[in-house]
Amino acid sequence: MNSIEVKGIHFSYPESQEMLKGVSLSVRMGEFISIVGQNGSGKTTLAKHFNGLLRPSKGKVYILGKDTKDFSIAELSKNVGHLFQNPENQIFEETVFQEIAFGPKNLGVSEDEIEKRVDKVLKTTRLSKYRDSHPLSLSGGEKQRLALASVVVMEPQILVLDEPTTGLDLLSIAGILEIVKELNKKNVTVVLITHDMGLVSELSERVVVMGDGQIIGDGTPKEIFADDELLERASLEPPQIMQFSKMLGLKPEVKVDALYKRIVDAL
Repeated sequence: MNSIEVKGIHFSYPESQEMLKGVSLSVRMGEFISIVGQNGSGKTTLAKHFNGLLRPSKGKVYILGKDTKDFSIAELSKNVGHLFQNPENQIFEETVFQEIAFGPKNLGVSEDEIEKRVDKVLKTTRLSKYRDSHPLSLSGGEKQRLALASVVVMEPQILVLDEPTTGLDLLSIAGILEIVKELNKKNVTVVLITHDMGLVSELSERVVVMGDGQIIGDGTPKEIFADDELLERASLEPPQIMQFSKMLGLKPEVKVDALYKRIVDAL
């Protein structure tokens, strides 16, 4: 069973041009995909259909085999976690503990289970020492980890990350990506929306390229970044590691460990 199945969906915002023009997409359970494209290409609009924040004007969206039109946003959030670009838009409780506990509490999870889940997620996100702190007192990277913790505690089977590393330092980025990779290893489907082609090349199994409300490319990172015509059409730059491998006169690579091995083998 696919975790996400999108069939020919169309969508327009009020008094706006059509943002999605017959998009179809299948995402396997446990897959890690990136959706890329320029601003206005439709990638965030598409992702908001996965948890019911938006509903298609035409076409169908299935999550874990179920038609999203039959479920509320709250019901879909049990299976689809969505981390937005600005974490402060997701923060509203008085303490870090209350912030993380909010979702499970609304789902009717028992107090004992909430306590266990929150403690576990606090440790995973390295926020335990801030358990009783006000969320707005945290740094930018800590707020992003808190927003991620609030999603992860719901134990979703699908995780959508919309520009999760924007404005963060390298240490904060590494911490968030470590958590995401561990979730993916546990068969959580990850959908990453980003302008950072380095992240795309290093993390993704598959890259979906959007342009003008349609999917214009779909393949492995190596396939996508080797397609100069597609990159030009989508106004995308290949990741630096691919450009670096070309400068060395080596076959292009999209992952650091693969390039390192190729360099060692060439010595």
